Amino acid sequence: MNYFSSDFKLGILGGGQLGKMLLYETRKFDIYTLVLDPSNEAPCKIACNEFFQGDLMDFDTVYQFGKKTDVLTIEIENVNIDALEQLEKEGKTVYPSAKTLKTIQNKAKQKLFYVDNNIPTADFTRFAYPDEMLTAIKNESLSFPFVWKSARFGYDGQGVKVIKTYSDLEGLPSAECIAEKMIPFKNELAVIVSRDPKGNVKTYPVVEMEFHPEANQVEYVICPARIDENVAKKAQLVALKVSQAYQHVGLLAVEMFQTQNDEILVNEVAPRPHNSGHYSIEASYTNQFEQHIRAILGLPLGTTESKVAGIMVNLVGAEDHTGPVVYKNIEKIMDMEGVTPHIYGKRETRPFRKMGHVTIVNPNVNEARKTAELVKKSIKVIAED
Repeated sequence: MNYFSSDFKLGILGGGQLGKMLLYETRKFDIYTLVLDPSNEAPCKIACNEFFQGDLMDFDTVYQFGKKTDVLTIEIENVNIDALEQLEKEGKTVYPSAKTLKTIQNKAKQKLFYVDNNIPTADFTRFAYPDEMLTAIKNESLSFPFVWKSARFGYDGQGVKVIKTYSDLEGLPSAECIAEKMIPFKNELAVIVSRDPKGNVKTYPVVEMEFHPEANQVEYVICPARIDENVAKKAQLVALKVSQAYQHVGLLAVEMFQTQNDEILVNEVAPRPHNSGHYSIEASYTNQFEQHIRAILGLPLGTTESKVAGIMVNLVGAEDHTGPVVYKNIEKIMDMEGVTPHIYGKRETRPFRKMGHVTIVNPNVNEARKTAELVKKSIKVIAED
């Protein structure tokens, strides 16, 4: 099939920054794109060929949008699965498939999937609503501390909370959730696996994630991870096992814990381009967004090796700032060697909102990490006075 400079239409559900970065690549290849997003100010709006405003959870909206496309993909998991199933029944190509998304969309189902497929993961218990956790604590089948996770709609640190005392249980949404055993981990790692419709796979190098202590958001993504080679190999093998189990098409970002005794446990996955792969735009031979396009269209997968060490710093809204955004000191970081900012196109900043990221490349990962620290200290995402 001819995808380039042709009548072929690629549909993307979601118009946020991941979609915008996918569109860097569709522009490069001259692939015609349609995007659906609830916001009329979505970052994708300026870069796609056709933009549609609508609810991603509404059956008719997603179904009618999908009918206009030849291949349909996502940049966010929270979409109407029933519409995708109907489109598949009618012969539309949807990657990742409705079946894959159904399992991943619900964290309780996702965890059970790992147990069923013999994939190592932290021990957990499912609850229909948080009040059931109180009973479990009283019966001593659950003990502090543990991690509460909402089964649905959690991302970017939302829908996750460390529960240390009874007071931490107050104000949790009354919905299905899981209580997960706290893992005293050494490192949080991630591996991105690309897989095409024929089952050909390639993995990106293992990255290490440093988290912000309060916001529970990734602060730095470091590639390559500063870990033992044997641990890195183990992480890649676990990621491949997860990919094989899901039979996904496109990208699968597998987030993992490295325990104190160097075991690898799967935390969760995302079946799309992911924050842990942003470094690849500057540091890899084939960045994650191009690879996703290659995979879903059945084109040859690109080489996933890095040209250079890369670190990604998330640009998130300053804690006490809401309003029209200003990137303070951006000239200062652009004056640093190997530093590239990516601004997502969100006009309004809010506390901890992802507004952009900065990539730092250097042949030496430790030098890159030092520059990343300077970047983090220099640039501030604030609101206009």
